[in-house]
Amino acid sequence: MAIKNEREYRNFEVRALDPAEAADERKIVRGYASTFNNVYVLFSGEDYELRERMDGHAFDETDMSDVIMQYNHEGRVFARESNGTLKVSPDERGLAIEADLGGTDIGRQLYEEIAGGYTNKMSIGFKVDPSKDTWNRITEGDKIIETRTINKVVKLYDVSAVSIPANDATSISVRTLVDGAIEQIRSERAEAEKRAADIAKLKLKIKLSGGTNGN
Repeated sequence: MAIKNEREYRNFEVRALDPAEAADERKIVRGYASTFNNVYVLFSGEDYELRERMDGHAFDETDMSDVIMQYNHEGRVFARESNGTLKVSPDERGLAIEADLGGTDIGRQLYEEIAGGYTNKMSIGFKVDPSKDTWNRITEGDKIIETRTINKVVKLYDVSAVSIPANDATSISVRTLVDGAIEQIRSERAEAEKRAADIAKLKLKIKLSGGTNGN
């Protein structure tokens, strides 16, 4: 997974409606670009774990003026908001996606792949306002666990059917967050160890100089 122009990518599911559900001849697929208030793990290591959740109001002011549907975030456009073949709207569960793939031969082929279960994941490309993020840190044993809450998505660029779901932990955006957090944790721990060592040295020095009564 990669990041372009500060875009982040996340994986969700997509399914095809059968003709009875669609009640017409259109080739409709539905999914969720995001689900609200569900915590998911982006990265888990020996000393650090990064979790994330999307706030229920994160898309209230999002620019979704011309979202497109692609395959693996590149190449041909299968549906788009501006011509009415793609609908993106938040509901109580998350950001709902509905696309009509019947307008092109390759779109109909993608519909058949989704209907047949060959493709069942989708990924979204979006940009957040990091100044609106909130963070919560807890410690479990020696492991630091941080949860990032995304409170404001500035722009939704695309929704894409994907052949192989990408690992969020490999994205440049997530690695930047993880590497920065791990570096900070290591710095904090090194500083704490240095302070403890300095205090131990000071106590030993006082004891050797006879400036202690043994308490």
